[in-house]
Amino acid sequence: MSVKLAAPHILPLLRIIPHIIGLLPLVLLIGDGLADRLTVNPIQYLTQRTGWFALMLLLATLACTPLNRWFGWKQVMRWRRPLGLYSFGYAGLHLAIFVALDYGFDLSLILQTISEKRYIIAGLLAFALLLPLAITSTGGWQRRLKHWWRRLHRLVYLAAILAVIHYLWLSKDPRPALIAGGLLGILLLSRLIGRQSWQRVVQWRHERIKRQISSRR
Repeated sequence: MSVKLAAPHILPLLRIIPHIIGLLPLVLLIGDGLADRLTVNPIQYLTQRTGWFALMLLLATLACTPLNRWFGWKQVMRWRRPLGLYSFGYAGLHLAIFVALDYGFDLSLILQTISEKRYIIAGLLAFALLLPLAITSTGGWQRRLKHWWRRLHRLVYLAAILAVIHYLWLSKDPRPALIAGGLLGILLLSRLIGRQSWQRVVQWRHERIKRQISSRR
């Protein structure tokens, strides 16, 4: 039993929401560039912003299943794949800016920097885990891998943890990273709660809505 998220006639609109969410950060970045708001260090600004957007979209991806379980919002399950791919896209852009703009494809300098800065190692590991998940995100790969597909995609949890660690280690102000880590902790904890527990919550919410409707008559 679940609470309906929306009437059928607005479902097409709901399908474009993840694309609006995913493209909005890019629009903001372009707007910042056109308005000359990239600060005195535009490369650093773009690196930090794309990384933050990648992390936020990854958390949004992980939030889809709990929203469905706890509130019966089935439509959000369709958002997982596009949100995950947008997250990977911003992570790839984040890495490309680091390699191409910040270090000019200087491999020796990049390797030296990686060996000296632990936050880069955490970030690269997170990206390496997201890469096979993005490649195998299609229905075709899901059919080929069968039960292994679900096991493979559990790596997203480790990738998210590494992404939070990456952001925490590089930030001078730890508060945004700690907030992101707290949200991730809540999302992970919600997956540990048994199926019967969240079904009882959904049942309670449904009955509460029915009582509210009855009381208004």
